[in-house]
Amino acid sequence: MKLVRFGEIGKEKPGLLEEGGIIDVSAQARDFDEEFFASGGLVSLENWRRNLSSPPEILKGSPRLASCVARPSKIICIGLNYQDHAKEAGAKLPKEPIIFFKSTSALSGPGDEVLIPRGSKKADWEVELAVVIGKKASYVEEHKSLDYVAGYCLANDYSEREFQLERDGQWVKGKSSDSFAPLGPFMATTDEISDIDNLSIWLKVNGEMRQDGTTADLIFKVPKLISYISHFMTLLPGDVISTGTPAGVGLGMKPPTFLKHADIVEYGIEGLGQTQQSVRDLNKR
Repeated sequence: MKLVRFGEIGKEKPGLLEEGGIIDVSAQARDFDEEFFASGGLVSLENWRRNLSSPPEILKGSPRLASCVARPSKIICIGLNYQDHAKEAGAKLPKEPIIFFKSTSALSGPGDEVLIPRGSKKADWEVELAVVIGKKASYVEEHKSLDYVAGYCLANDYSEREFQLERDGQWVKGKSSDSFAPLGPFMATTDEISDIDNLSIWLKVNGEMRQDGTTADLIFKVPKLISYISHFMTLLPGDVISTGTPAGVGLGMKPPTFLKHADIVEYGIEGLGQTQQSVRDLNKR
């Protein structure tokens, strides 16, 4: 299944994306949130869909797509998890996963505007594969890690590099601005993706390819990440792990190049869809 959330900000509803459009499933699920995943909502929804006696009604028009999962308890990100990205950043390859957080208030829809925050001079892009946790996970053995996955989705770890790297403290300051965590267009359940370790991943800015990689190049694979993180904190249903970005970010260009007002960012992952966002600079008044 492909789970979507649609509607105006603050009025989002859960749906399924199928050939032909979106099915409203708000009568079957209140939202795609912690309670939904924890209570076996995916199985119940799949059974409902399979047992329908007639084709479901497809929504008319093209509603706004929201973050494909409702606000999770945490968004956990992995830094420098592609060898080529670590190289362009001038960093040593990590011996263990580098963990940081994004504020959940940074969540946005995959087609919403990217907002360059006030005082920003170095807003950057980072297309990433995100993992959505399906059940409570604590001290998970690596070989059992994938049993805890609800699905996968497209993400972008937008970053303000001056806030992140030049303002002291942890990276979270440069990662958590409003709109800096779009998820979607949809969350694909695990059966939709045959090989999570071999998906093409790409991003363009104003039509020019900036990132062109594959999840085969992840230093720490999904099972390792889930197991590792679960030894430091309990993962709850609906939590999101953003697994890192390949080379091609603005910070790594020569000279460094950052997002500006009216730029168009397009990005996608094989099997997880693609999206396009426009950039609005809040410093312009």
